[in-house]
Amino acid sequence: MLSYQEADQKPTHLLNKGIKSGIPIAIGYVPIALTFGLIAKTTGLNLADTVGMSLFVYAGAAQFMALQMLAAGTTGVEIVLATFIINIRHFLMTASLSERLHEKSLLKRAFVAYGITDETFSVASLQKGEIKALYMAGLLLMAYGSWVVFSGLGFLIGAALPEVLKSSMSIALYAMFIGLIVPSLKKQRKVIALFSIAAVLSALFSLWLSSGWSIVLATVISCVGVEAMIYRKSKSVVGEKHHE
Repeated sequence: MLSYQEADQKPTHLLNKGIKSGIPIAIGYVPIALTFGLIAKTTGLNLADTVGMSLFVYAGAAQFMALQMLAAGTTGVEIVLATFIINIRHFLMTASLSERLHEKSLLKRAFVAYGITDETFSVASLQKGEIKALYMAGLLLMAYGSWVVFSGLGFLIGAALPEVLKSSMSIALYAMFIGLIVPSLKKQRKVIALFSIAAVLSALFSLWLSSGWSIVLATVISCVGVEAMIYRKSKSVVGEKHHE
């Protein structure tokens, strides 16, 4: 008879555990993905473009920003740069999980890295000890499947939804951004400075530049500026200690 720990490591148990962990994320993605599909249609994308973006980009904030930039007539180079910058955080998230991932296969690690989002990273990070690839497969497939399927449904049925429901769905993006930003604001004043400076610079740059370049420049300058101030402050503190 299998012990509890042995049963806990069975492939079917690991996969089911991942699926159960992914259900809340999948449900949470529904209104956001429907909204994305609806906005994609009004922006001028076809069904293949909409589903393809969710399949291959799979980054909610970046996809919404890309739609906004497409609607504004922004060039492809600007869109690629802006989405790359907004997704840089994924390097840190995947690097963090990589140290705890039991699977050593490079291909399987690549699949896990591709499926990481802010939400799946948060759930996976709560797991104790090594993280099994089958657990991640269940978790990521639930989230990924929900995002892709409901993006397509949003495109197909979005226009038929009641106006009240469409209006309420439009706040899904803002709710997602607030949910991502607020926890960071509580923990670090650096993040407050970063978002504040980036918002002000983006507004100023938009007076002379396209929306794409204003976002790119504002993000880069605010990140470099805040890090430079922190580095300078830390050096001055170290210098004062040496003088003492």
